[in-house]
Amino acid sequence: MRGDVAPDALGMTLCHEHLYTRPSLRLQDGGDMVLDDEQRSVDELALFVQAGGSGLIELTVPEFGRDVAALRRISEASGVHVVATTGHVSEDYWAEALDVPAMSEEQIVEEMVRDLTHGCDGTNIRAGIIKAGSSLDEVSPTERRVLRAAAKAQRITGAPITTHTTAGTMAAEQASILLDAGADPQRVCLGHLDRRMAYEEHRALAADGFFLGYDCFSKDWYEPDSARVDSIMRLVRSGFGGQLCLSGDLARRSQRVSWGGGPGYTFVPWRVLPWLRREGATEEDVHQIMVGNPRRLLTW
Repeated sequence: MRGDVAPDALGMTLCHEHLYTRPSLRLQDGGDMVLDDEQRSVDELALFVQAGGSGLIELTVPEFGRDVAALRRISEASGVHVVATTGHVSEDYWAEALDVPAMSEEQIVEEMVRDLTHGCDGTNIRAGIIKAGSSLDEVSPTERRVLRAAAKAQRITGAPITTHTTAGTMAAEQASILLDAGADPQRVCLGHLDRRMAYEEHRALAADGFFLGYDCFSKDWYEPDSARVDSIMRLVRSGFGGQLCLSGDLARRSQRVSWGGGPGYTFVPWRVLPWLRREGATEEDVHQIMVGNPRRLLTW
């Protein structure tokens, strides 16, 4: 948010989070999904810094209330490097005022490239990553168009891509669409894979060069964290530790310590990383997952 950052300046980074959101009324869930207090976000990041945190990829898209000016202020006040996103998520999240289906592939590419190279929403604040997504058990025609546009925008700019998979489904299909449109798999993180633990599929995607987004830690109602840890260790032992990106995707007030909930951004550094170490992860493994992998993904 504060301009270009040298890769070696980026330390421990969470790869899929939300700091500031203002979704449409339909998506607010009684206000729980509205994160509209900058000071509380600064306070949340202060705890993350205490836990050793340095960077955060903020994946709020326009239809969920992206506010890059607020993100810049939060980043400046907290000292945490915040990476904003361009692009669009899955159809379930498209606000009534944002007619993504009416946009052509070329228009979506133009929007992404503008956000990445000039600035978002009429500002000079540039996005650092592209987001695209798909629905539960299907990729709609418009979602396919956004995925293809993401690949084309990447080819123009070199920017990384991160994706939303609904309940961890359609990851292989997303990968195929992106590859067909010319995306570089080593610059793509397929998100929310840990909502559906499918080890062999994840291993195959990692072998193809994709980053694996294990970004739903603390959400045991999807899959238990023990299954996430087990899969990560299997991947590390198979030589794929360099393909993992960890986070919590905490987008609710009830998940934020600053709003009186939890577990907050310290869950991964203070709970997950010690767990991985107990299971046999070395300090080199942990550094690669939390520092080296985000650096590689974000460098462009």
